[in-house]
Amino acid sequence: MPHKRADVRITESKLLSDNWYTLKKYTFDLRRQDGTWQPQNREVYDRGNGAVILLYNSSQRTVILTRQFRFPVFVNGHDGYLIEAAAGLLDNMDPENRIKAEAEEETGYRIDNVQKVFEAFMSPGSVTEKLYFYIAEYQANDKVSQGGGIEAEGEDIEVLELTLDDALASIASGRIVDAKTIMLLYHVALKGIV
Repeated sequence: MPHKRADVRITESKLLSDNWYTLKKYTFDLRRQDGTWQPQNREVYDRGNGAVILLYNSSQRTVILTRQFRFPVFVNGHDGYLIEAAAGLLDNMDPENRIKAEAEEETGYRIDNVQKVFEAFMSPGSVTEKLYFYIAEYQANDKVSQGGGIEAEGEDIEVLELTLDDALASIASGRIVDAKTIMLLYHVALKGIV
């Protein structure tokens, strides 16, 4: 089914915050399927696009994940420590080179060959961010540092190596609740990669 761009007339854009990234309130008219125009407004948070990678070892059937504190989930009732695949914002880099750098910063593994598997909008009702999803095979000799992220950016990342079975069980038990990580773990399981 071919997609067509929505017929939208933006009538107002108001900056609400630019403290961390930008939060704007838009007022716009959207042409409905019946041809009528409907006025609407939305707040839109723009933090840029990002990339995420799942490192896997097919012979050992393991994956490399990280655990770090995430304040927004803490204020939503979680303990705050999420188990995730390595990820980061593009920061004006192309997705492939950014995710290679991010994997090394967070996990300590230097990966040369990455495979893009898909792109997805993670919270399209309010956030502009599109994520580029990657997977890459790792070996023990790819570990070049302890990882852990960049302290100056507030990162204090624990590197975890789990079997794929343990990671999948952690989704079922509610231990892994990060959407991008769940998507990549199910992808490698469904495709029989690990």
